[in-house]
Order: sequence, then C-alpha cells, then structure tokens
Amino acid sequence: MRLFFLGDMVGKTGRTAVWEQLPGLISDFKLDFVIVNGENAAGGFGITEEIFRETLAAGADVVTTGNHVWDQRDALVFAPREERFLRPSNFPKGTPGRGSGVYIARNGARVLVANIMGRVFMHPELDDPFQAGERELAACPL
Repeated sequence: MRLFFLGDMVGKTGRTAVWEQLPGLISDFKLDFVIVNGENAAGGFGITEEIFRETLAAGADVVTTGNHVWDQRDALVFAPREERFLRPSNFPKGTPGRGSGVYIARNGARVLVANIMGRVFMHPELDDPFQAGERELAACPL
C-alpha cells in the first residue's frame, strides 16, 4: 500500500500548491491513500469548510488538524458531520468532531487514521498521547 501524508498545508500558497500538484502525485506514484494536515490552511489559522472540500476534491482522503483546528469558527459547525475531517483524538471529551476513523483506500484496503496531538510545549490538558494511541488501536475494528 502506498500511503502519503502531507503536513502542513499553510495559507493560500500552500493550498494552491497542494490542489494543483496532488492529483498528479496520486496518479504518478499510484497512491492508495492520502492524508493532508490542514490546520493552518486558512492563512495559517485553522481551516474553513470550503478549503476542506477543495482539499478532498484535489484527492485527499482525510484532512487532519491540530491545535489550530478551531481558529476558523465554521470548523465547529462542519466538523461533527464530516467523517473525513479529524481533530486530535486526545482533545477533552465532548469536543466536536472525531479524532479517528477507518477508511477504504483506493486499493480496497481498510486504513485506520488516528489523529493524536503531542502535548510537550503545547496543551497539558490533552489526554496522554500514548494512552490515546493505545485506546484508538484497541478500539480499531480492522
């Protein structure tokens, strides 16, 4: 399986480069699954629903985020309904959206994507990332 993770798509220049180049990369390298980190896609501060949708249209299978996920308020609205939009899974309980998912790759394989954020120099209120990772793996239906 050929997995491709791209992080961090930043601002208009970064978005344009990803949207223009990703389809060719998928084709040229026969990529089975593409993950793009989009938490800084809106001028370095979060991501909008429009940017999220354009990134999927360019070929991303999942868009991950991090500590800037809520910098654009509309993310709070669309995150809960979008299975392919992942905020960190170790955010506090009750946080909108989802932190992981199982997806079908282009080659038909199932792929677990768990978005887990570190907390060193970041947010000490986050759940321990290693314990969060263990929880995600234990709950994985693969």
